[in-house]
Amino acid sequence: MKAAIHERYGAPGRVVEIRELDTPEPGPDEVLVRVRAASVNIADWYAVTGRPWVARATTGLRGPKETRIGVDYSGVVEAVGSDATGFRPGDEVFGGRTGACAEYVVAKADRAIVRKPANVSFESAAAVPVAATTALQAIRDQGRLEEGQRVLVHGASGGVGTYAVQIAKALGGQVTAVCGPQAVEVARSLGADEVVVYSSEDVTRSDRRFDLAIDIAGTRSFRQLRRVLTPNATLVVVGGKRANRLLGPLAHMAGCRIGAMLASQRAAYFLAKLGKVDMQTLAELLEAGKLTSVVDDVFRYDRLPDALEHMGAGHPRGKIVVTMQDA
Repeated sequence: MKAAIHERYGAPGRVVEIRELDTPEPGPDEVLVRVRAASVNIADWYAVTGRPWVARATTGLRGPKETRIGVDYSGVVEAVGSDATGFRPGDEVFGGRTGACAEYVVAKADRAIVRKPANVSFESAAAVPVAATTALQAIRDQGRLEEGQRVLVHGASGGVGTYAVQIAKALGGQVTAVCGPQAVEVARSLGADEVVVYSSEDVTRSDRRFDLAIDIAGTRSFRQLRRVLTPNATLVVVGGKRANRLLGPLAHMAGCRIGAMLASQRAAYFLAKLGKVDMQTLAELLEAGKLTSVVDDVFRYDRLPDALEHMGAGHPRGKIVVTMQDA
């Protein structure tokens, strides 16, 4: 099978290769999936480029410990292990698994893999796992959103942001989305109650007040964001600037946590954990039409390095998808 590999850090166009590997065999508790589409996340770009540098303490100092690329995928079950339950050959599925940018993946049947709703394309389903799970856990678990509360999604046009607007609405929030002028109509179509264009207005200097803020953009300090938070509000930091080669978004995340230490508001950041229960929740939202994927662009598999470069350039509107049909 064909699979994307990087054995050193660097620009995707220089270090990413498509190689022929043995097609994996599913273990007793696993399923084998022929991948139809995959998507890239900012974490994939960080992994390939080796940034931020501090992360290399765990990812590999001289070169990557994990050479396979991608997590998000959708496809069709081809084989099922003897002890795996819930799936059969021919099932259309989507989920998260390391090394998803390949013709085949094996996944444990009880982990982050669920059936794809019939009303959702492979490309749309492949966009969901990491970004939508991050949005769900940020709003429901870290932010503890209650119905009727006011939610600020700061950075609403990217992968996590587009899902965050929809999930906040599905959970009963009143959503203000902050995005660039090119994404205003998208944010409105996703259900945002109000849209603020960051180039025209600084939302942190307005008279609005929010019970929960999801900060994906990472362009405002805790002190600035605090001005529009209610006294007992929660700020959930999901992203940050990439310019800091040493710390990357970690600098912004740490700054917000430190800033909140003497404040009444709470600041949190986390790493999303993929699991079957949350994946099933997202599948139900997709099937009910309460969640949809905004796809910025679709790349052929042989253009995976271009897809990663596009992600690294910043400000994609929604998700970046790679189709495996030509693999």
